[in-house]
Amino acid sequence: MSEFSTIFSGYRFAVLGLSRSGLPAARALAEMGAEVWAWDDAEPARARARAEGISVRELSESIGQYHALVLSPGIPHLLPKPHPIAAAARKAGVPILSDAELFYRAVRSSGSRARFVGITGTNGKSTTTALLAHILKTANIPAAAGGNLGPATFSLPFLQDDGVYVLEMSSYMLERIETIRFDGAALLNLSPDHIDRHGDMAGYIAAKRAIFAHQTTDDTAVIGIDDASSSGLAAEICGPQVVRISGEKDADIFSKEGVLFDRSGAIVDLGEAKALPGVHNAQNAAAAAALAFALGVSRKKVAEGILTFPGLAHRQEIVGKVDGVVFVNDSKATNADSAARALACYSRVIWIAGGIAKAGGIASLAPFFPRIVEALLIGRDAPLLAETLAAAGVPHRVVHTLAAAVPAALERARAAGAAVLLSPACASFDQFENFEARGEQFRDLVQGLAARTEGVC
Repeated sequence: MSEFSTIFSGYRFAVLGLSRSGLPAARALAEMGAEVWAWDDAEPARARARAEGISVRELSESIGQYHALVLSPGIPHLLPKPHPIAAAARKAGVPILSDAELFYRAVRSSGSRARFVGITGTNGKSTTTALLAHILKTANIPAAAGGNLGPATFSLPFLQDDGVYVLEMSSYMLERIETIRFDGAALLNLSPDHIDRHGDMAGYIAAKRAIFAHQTTDDTAVIGIDDASSSGLAAEICGPQVVRISGEKDADIFSKEGVLFDRSGAIVDLGEAKALPGVHNAQNAAAAAALAFALGVSRKKVAEGILTFPGLAHRQEIVGKVDGVVFVNDSKATNADSAARALACYSRVIWIAGGIAKAGGIASLAPFFPRIVEALLIGRDAPLLAETLAAAGVPHRVVHTLAAAVPAALERARAAGAAVLLSPACASFDQFENFEARGEQFRDLVQGLAARTEGVC
């Protein structure tokens, strides 16, 4: 961070939340010359910060002394109930910012003209972020990806003028930005999610729309048109050049019969992109292509990047094959809309689902119920999901845990000639630290079966 060593001299920042994003932010801001005081409600997190030389103290009484409060994304400042320190900051008129906002200011203050790309949406933003970064690297353009995906923004390397930062932006991050101007910004899709944090769907859409707030006519806004809410926004955004994308409809960049097209013709045969199955990934590829073109990448390099993309863990990741049964880890599917995208890829499936259900549960998945040979339900809201499946006549069992679900799924899949799909349609926090931990346990359980079962391939 030597390039930034005096950028924030004379500034005082409070940092609340010292986990994946907060701790790197506190460390980096101090290295950039700021006076930083930090707090976390958990003593182990405070101890880790102290061990790194970060000043730790309770912030409520002193919050008015700071230029900004850097608030970790998971901590609410409005709904459902603001954290007391965030409430005190609002009362004192102290700006509440995301780490991405301050990272952007640091890069610009350093003199770097590296471009910034922001990617958001209810589903697909992690894959699109990673795919675009892969395409850029394929084209020998320096790129660093992070934000809500992977490294926190303050863990990213310094890039010179020719570099590109590709940031996955959650709604939690977007409601705490003030000045970030994205050279390219993408909104992939919108379906109900995080309503507790945003109050209603209108509040959620407003948070997502902020990704376009500071764009100019020199910038590009990429918007999916496969759902009504996103398509409506595409008609409202003015200022940047708007590129409409779709996984299944006619658009500026779209997929038809498995081939990605733009107005100039075919770009790439997505059937050869093994890490990008399904209509939803066609939309992701269209968005990544649109952003890459806006950044000056050639059609040839865009196609090469899409075809060589290795995929992401926990997104329709094949983690094993036991006695001819394929096991697919789609633990990232934390809502029904995301699970729908995975279920659409399989004609016969043993479906492992459950956890903490989102608003609406799994009722919207009814069109995919005929594909489900049997559902094995886990987690807190397994009984709720069971009610929906029972009403639709879908065979199901409440098995409570992944450890019980995986061997049961193998036995049922063998007899039915079906794939096993972990695509929970629910949050993971009842039984796991996060969706990654859920997916890792699934992978471990499948590998354990493979080690014990004759005929593994």
